[in-house]
Amino acid sequence: MPLSLPAPLLAHIGVVAATFAVAGFVKGVTGMGLPTVAMAVLGTLMLPAQAAALLLLPSFVTNVWQLFAGSGVRALVVRLWPMLAGIVGGTLVAAPFIAGGGVWAVAGLGAALTLYAAAGLRAWRLPVPVRHERWLSPAIGTVTGLVTGVTGVFVVPAVPYLQGLELTKEDLVQALGLSFTVSTIALAIGLAGAHAFALDGLRESFAAVLPALAGMWLGQRVRGRISAASFRRWFFICLLGLGLELMARAFV
Repeated sequence: MPLSLPAPLLAHIGVVAATFAVAGFVKGVTGMGLPTVAMAVLGTLMLPAQAAALLLLPSFVTNVWQLFAGSGVRALVVRLWPMLAGIVGGTLVAAPFIAGGGVWAVAGLGAALTLYAAAGLRAWRLPVPVRHERWLSPAIGTVTGLVTGVTGVFVVPAVPYLQGLELTKEDLVQALGLSFTVSTIALAIGLAGAHAFALDGLRESFAAVLPALAGMWLGQRVRGRISAASFRRWFFICLLGLGLELMARAFV
């Protein structure tokens, strides 16, 4: 007799798979966005700490893929290590906040998504003179780590900062992959240290890897066939709506 799963469980599996397929597609097209999309959607369905634990493996695998898709990784590590160290330190300090859950974790996630979406829609750029990298890089990394530990979102303010470094397109994609990979590892350690993530939780996270990879592959295939500017605009509009909804729900 075939094994049947309860309808709520099937619905949960379907929503998670679809979420990571869409998140992977966004990452394939834009080079970023998988953790952001996953946290934005799953954050409306579960606690931020649960969503963050679920995205760990898909985020790690897709970011490593992105990181090693080209050359120059070593030079980027040498240049960006102060920012990466700040990300690790900030994330480990703040991770107990998201692990605690509650209304403020949801509100923080909504605020981070709203800020990132607004910055994307306004095309904000942070020009970074080389002479300021020595002190700005660790500061940006620390703030990014704190935001990651509080919300599970890796992008603020690391993405605008990296975009302001005037890297080549290929180096920027790899730098984003490097930053997100380090953020993912730091978040996993922080959640585990706060007892919000255990090895048993890897099973569900592992199941989300395949749809994420499939979506990323498809996004990379269609990247040259769609308007990147239009895609990004609608991506940020959707994030803005989800961020505002999370903040509103946190206080209702």
